[in-house]
Amino acid sequence: MSRRSDRKENTSTPERELNGALLVNPRAVCNVCKRLYRDPKILPCLHTFCSDCVAQLEPFSLSSPGREEGGDVGGGSGTVTVLCPDCDSEVDLPPAGPAGLSTDHLALDDVFLETLVTDGPLGCDLCGEEPLRAAESRCEVCCVNLCEFCCQAHRRQKRTSSHSVQTLKELKSRGRLCRPVLCSLHPGQELRLFCQPCDLPVCLECAATLHRDHRCGPTRDVVDRHGDRIRELVSGRLRPLLDRLEESVQKVEVSQEALQVRVETTANEVRAFARGYASAVEAHCLSLLRRLEEIHVQRRNQLHLQKAQLKQALLDVQGGVNFAERLLSCGSDAEILSAKGVTLRRLTNLAESSYDPHPATVAPDDCSSICFIAREPAGEVDAYPVVGVINYKTVDLSKCTIEGEGLHLGREGQRGHFTLVCRDAAGEQMTRGGEHVLVSVVDKEKKNRTVETTVVDNNDGSYGVSYTAEEPGTFSVWVCVRAQHVKGSPFILNVKRKTRRHAGTFHCCSFCSSGGSKEARCGCPGTMPGGFKGCGHSHKGHPGKPHWSCCGSTVEQSECLPPSVLAAVSPRGHLRTVEL
Repeated sequence: MSRRSDRKENTSTPERELNGALLVNPRAVCNVCKRLYRDPKILPCLHTFCSDCVAQLEPFSLSSPGREEGGDVGGGSGTVTVLCPDCDSEVDLPPAGPAGLSTDHLALDDVFLETLVTDGPLGCDLCGEEPLRAAESRCEVCCVNLCEFCCQAHRRQKRTSSHSVQTLKELKSRGRLCRPVLCSLHPGQELRLFCQPCDLPVCLECAATLHRDHRCGPTRDVVDRHGDRIRELVSGRLRPLLDRLEESVQKVEVSQEALQVRVETTANEVRAFARGYASAVEAHCLSLLRRLEEIHVQRRNQLHLQKAQLKQALLDVQGGVNFAERLLSCGSDAEILSAKGVTLRRLTNLAESSYDPHPATVAPDDCSSICFIAREPAGEVDAYPVVGVINYKTVDLSKCTIEGEGLHLGREGQRGHFTLVCRDAAGEQMTRGGEHVLVSVVDKEKKNRTVETTVVDNNDGSYGVSYTAEEPGTFSVWVCVRAQHVKGSPFILNVKRKTRRHAGTFHCCSFCSSGGSKEARCGCPGTMPGGFKGCGHSHKGHPGKPHWSCCGSTVEQSECLPPSVLAAVSPRGHLRTVEL
């Protein structure tokens, strides 16, 4: 919580009202009590308040009592820290309390001038007449207001005859009060000297008594030196700092204004976006409802047509069946034989007609395909992206397609893949998944041997199918959607043997490829004279063309023959030869 939270904010206007009179000089008014200063004291933060107001400030902290160098602190009491009512700074009061603070004589001057300007009722400070006589003059040395009688008496007395007395009218016209600062210990004595060791202005009596052993000099001789230190701090360091602070404050204010403008602009953009987005969503909603109504009319017409066709087929079949049954049950042999021809032709036509409804075309499945998919992207409306589509497509088994060579060709021990694409009656791919897809791979020769398959729904109308056949052979692939075969199912899958890479080299003969080694032998059964076991050009068993040294195959891009074939060709084994 802020340390200012329990204080009233200072008034922002320089004018204040006091006892019905308008005050034009705020420097004469205490910011705590809102009245003219009474014994104004200067806090260490250079803010001035009445001595009574300072004494009433609540302590912010209180240190433990103790001793410091130079004597007892506050007579044994701890140091009191208060918060300045203006700047909120933590300031320490002297051990003597507010009385130990420096008096703000400029504030006293402002109080007197403010009293003159506001034409306040100034009574004489010396006479005891009742009612008080109006003051007409002021002694600048004694700082008292004097009526005409007391002013004459003040000038006749030997002790005050040399004092400067000015009329209140002169002081008001001057606009600034220049009065001497008197000693608090010796009233009537002006502070004309400055004690260097004590760093205090003193009067003549103080210099002769309390400061008689100290070096004291006229205030006019030291004021320039001490004033220069103040001027140096103000002009050399604080004034540039003040300028930088003012510039920084201005920049912050500009940033605050820019921030406010930017926030308001962004807020308007957000509101406009929300209104536009709401309009786009509403337009999309209306578009979906219109589309739903179009689908409704289309499907209703389709069902109406389908119903009419089925009713007509029902009447035709029912009429044929009734006639045939009545003919067989009631007709004589001659009547049956005479009507046989026309009856068989009609019944045959009815049996072969396209009236027989397919289970996939029945109405319940067709209607259940209409659904709303909330999270599916639906493009843009007025440049706003929207989601939510109405799905109304149904799978047409005759239009489904299968992609990938893994449907017809596979390798022993290798993973095979193909993709089922579900399509509607128009041949367009379905945009969603969820169909019940069943794929079975069965050996055609061994009906009890099946291959495990995996079906993955891609949620876009396509389904990835993978399998691994551990043995070569011919298989049947059943692909069913909703327990019905797709067009072309079952398919024929040929699984070939696992590919064997050649262990040797493709060369012209073992004699050349081995560098003339007699022990070199390759996959072909050829030999050559001179003790060579391998084949050579134009010798018995040489194929007459380049061949593989491991199996004797003459096809360069081919599969290596299995070990059983190699054993039949070359029972002694084979040696890999080096290709030259």
